[in-house]
Amino acid sequence: MSTDAPPLLERYVPRDWVFPLVFAAFIGVLVWFGHSVQQFLLPGPNTVAVPSFIGLTAPDATAAIVRINLKPSIAGHAVSNQYPKGVVMNQQPQAGMHVRAGRQISLIVSEGVKTKLMPDLRYQSFRDARLDLSQAHLTLAKTQYMRSDDIPADHVISQYPNPSVSVTDGTQVSLLISKGGSAALKVPDLTGLDVDEARGAAAAAHVKLGQIVWTPFGPGGPPHGVVVEQRPSPGTLVGPFDTVSLDVSAGPHESGYIIHQTHILAAVPPAEAGQNQALRVRFSVSDATGQYDLYSGYATPGQKFDLTVTTIGTSAVYFFVNDTLLGETKVGQEPPNAYGSGNASSGKSPHGR
Repeated sequence: MSTDAPPLLERYVPRDWVFPLVFAAFIGVLVWFGHSVQQFLLPGPNTVAVPSFIGLTAPDATAAIVRINLKPSIAGHAVSNQYPKGVVMNQQPQAGMHVRAGRQISLIVSEGVKTKLMPDLRYQSFRDARLDLSQAHLTLAKTQYMRSDDIPADHVISQYPNPSVSVTDGTQVSLLISKGGSAALKVPDLTGLDVDEARGAAAAAHVKLGQIVWTPFGPGGPPHGVVVEQRPSPGTLVGPFDTVSLDVSAGPHESGYIIHQTHILAAVPPAEAGQNQALRVRFSVSDATGQYDLYSGYATPGQKFDLTVTTIGTSAVYFFVNDTLLGETKVGQEPPNAYGSGNASSGKSPHGR
């Protein structure tokens, strides 16, 4: 006789009932799983259909969410060219979805269009201009090249949009880049010409004039405005960006201090990270007449100044930004006792006025 015990299920349940019971349990599990899936996927009595809140102001969207028993949350802000500042531009869950009451609705609110001032890229190297555009989140769209005797090779001649106009992130910028000028230029003879004639002759030869010194030669001196001396001398070969300085007669009836006329190019420092406010700029002149401001006003970071300065005697120009001295240019140095005490104190204008 066998000593094996019958299975536990067979001891209490007839063999013919085992399969129906197992099958019934399987059907029960299947029905329960289907009901759970249905509850998860299909709206129930406590679910809410999410409407669209995009285009509403943040306060209006928040109030509307509360009214339908959901929980509002401002998840973040973003710059937008489409939606004004303070208007909902995105939401999660999206409109049309069904969620349970009390579910959180996350909103993204527009910061609007952020504008900035177009930086001044003129006279910068092409490399520096591209770096400035990248830092300002602007796009270099187009570059053209042309020969220039005024701007060194691979430097910016002009730009579009123009400096200091309002632009937004991604604005496309076009640059005109210099190919450089002639390799060498022959300095024309400007002595004996009127100063205006000398300017024209220099321009025709593509030679740049630098400092013009109005010199009082006293009685018997050349007529007012006649070029007496030039540096470098006529016939010298110079580069396209070298300058020629002129000594011009102040007139036979003038004596006293020497008048200096020169060009000054200065740039306001670029803004620090996160700053783009206007800066107070001042150019102060000190010469024989005293001290005065040539320019005083506000400028944007990176803005450039191209000034023609006329001074009398020993003189200098000082460049201040927010009352901090950033640069000093010595314009002229008066020779000691050049004209004698009597002439130096004559008080007449070296321009003959």
